[in-house]
Amino acid sequence: MRRLFRILTIATLGFIANTASTLNAFAEDTTSCPAVLNHKFKRLQDESAQDLCQYSGKVTLVVNTASYCGFTSQYEGLEALHAKYNPKGLVVLGFPSNDFGQQEPGNDKQIADFCFNTYGVKFPMFTKTSVKGKDVNPLHAQLIQATGTTPKWNFYKYLIDRKGNVVAAYSSVTTPDDKKLVADIEKALAQ
Repeated sequence: MRRLFRILTIATLGFIANTASTLNAFAEDTTSCPAVLNHKFKRLQDESAQDLCQYSGKVTLVVNTASYCGFTSQYEGLEALHAKYNPKGLVVLGFPSNDFGQQEPGNDKQIADFCFNTYGVKFPMFTKTSVKGKDVNPLHAQLIQATGTTPKWNFYKYLIDRKGNVVAAYSSVTTPDDKKLVADIEKALAQ
């Protein structure tokens, strides 16, 4: 009888330890999303809600975009950057905005069609949003606060490391193949 009691006690303690371990792992998973990525946005193509926490642990390049801008051709370079470094952990996130010169007047379907049909954009894009001013989306509000710099024009870029730290901001004239930008991405990927 004592032996049976011991076996049941050991089994019960093992069950409790496994349950506690599982609960701890669950708690870590739910808290591992960095604050800067702890947002939901609608996907450009179909407006389904997307949780940016899915990019936790990745190096993230956040770019505000526009279809009718002198920098619009950067879509091609951003897609190339995403394709080259995505297997190593980079994700480019595009946020169309009409904040600068009214250069993104279209609706979400028009923007999605333009991006894919003109530049073959496959990196994640989200519905049109504001990246400055009183209507700034919460992600860009945090990026602005972290860097002390607001986007000055379309194709302004912010780099976030794997831990959710905002590493740097880059002006619109910084192209996706800029040596400093690429070096910063590679450094963040190596960490």
